[in-house]
Amino acid sequence: MKKVSLFSAATLAILLLGSCKKEEFTHTYYEPGDFALISNSLNLPAVPHDYSVKVPFHLGGANATLNKDMATLGRVLFYDKKLSKDGTISCASCHHQNLAFSDNVALSKGVFSRTTERNSQALGSVPSFQSFYGTNTFTSNGFGAAFFWDNRVGTAADQSRSSMTNSREMDMTMHEIVEMVAAQDYYAPLFKQAFGSSDVSEQRVTSAIAEFVNSLGSMNSKFDQAITSQNIFNLNTPFSQFTDQENLGKSIYNNSCAGCHSENFGAVPMSAASNGLDLNPTDFGVGGVTGLSQDRGTFKVPTLRNIALTGPYMHDGRFKTIEEVIEFYSTGIQPHANLHPMLRTISGEPKKFNFSTEQKQALVAFLKTLTDEQFIADVRFSDPFKQ
Repeated sequence: MKKVSLFSAATLAILLLGSCKKEEFTHTYYEPGDFALISNSLNLPAVPHDYSVKVPFHLGGANATLNKDMATLGRVLFYDKKLSKDGTISCASCHHQNLAFSDNVALSKGVFSRTTERNSQALGSVPSFQSFYGTNTFTSNGFGAAFFWDNRVGTAADQSRSSMTNSREMDMTMHEIVEMVAAQDYYAPLFKQAFGSSDVSEQRVTSAIAEFVNSLGSMNSKFDQAITSQNIFNLNTPFSQFTDQENLGKSIYNNSCAGCHSENFGAVPMSAASNGLDLNPTDFGVGGVTGLSQDRGTFKVPTLRNIALTGPYMHDGRFKTIEEVIEFYSTGIQPHANLHPMLRTISGEPKKFNFSTEQKQALVAFLKTLTDEQFIADVRFSDPFKQ
């Protein structure tokens, strides 16, 4: 009896252990079989990453909880080249993570090697995509900035739709996008997790991409770390973590550049402006959308986070380096009719900042402190497709 009892207890323990191991092995965040289907094509975690946005105090402290299932789906859609006419272009083709989601050419290449009309804007030039852009109509109205160099759309969903249907970029209709997404087996479990069913629609596609893009946040540069560690509220105060050259560049920036591009690299004080690139521009920018003469030659005023990674610069990518940009503001501003008042002298002429060599080098050194190495390596924003 004793032997039988011991045998039975040992057997029961083994069975229970085996049962627990089996349950542990088969249990995932997704329904049975779904994660295996996803994993055939994608490198995604068994439990989706947290895509919540935590904004530090010096940038407003407005945290946001985003839907991690929608953001995960949006990440896949953002990187999927199948969603283009020739199967070679995705959103990420013009917005590379290692370049703060910009491109390293003046004008990007879309399907069939077609050239885009303007320089690819850096999605990582803002501290928090959601808090900076928000959900607004057409142009900036206090709730967030509009999209594209000419501010022609008001939401991230509309922005993605515009790029996917642009003949120079992905050249698809939204009906074709929906059909292509529905044809890929890895999307069914992702849509089911995000929306409760595997049904694909235009609204679901654009909403998911918007959720992913809205999760982007660059808030851990050397500049941010210096403010946080010193608990600084006056940005004119020298930063102990900065070199003398970086602090000099910060001072020059605050006195000469911050009025247009912001002091803390959060929100900008204006939605669009002419910086005098050309006397007679052929690209009207915002004016090409509104038809208003006062908007001709004006373009979105970007923030400058990760600026060292996002060249070439300006709406047409004419300047390859930061040094060229600084030289333009130093001596090259043109007297365009709509030149912003902050770039004019009292007499109305274009300003010439006439930076010295030392000042130019200091400005470059300071602008490089805006690079966020953590952001450009964050796995949550990386390409999920298996190569």
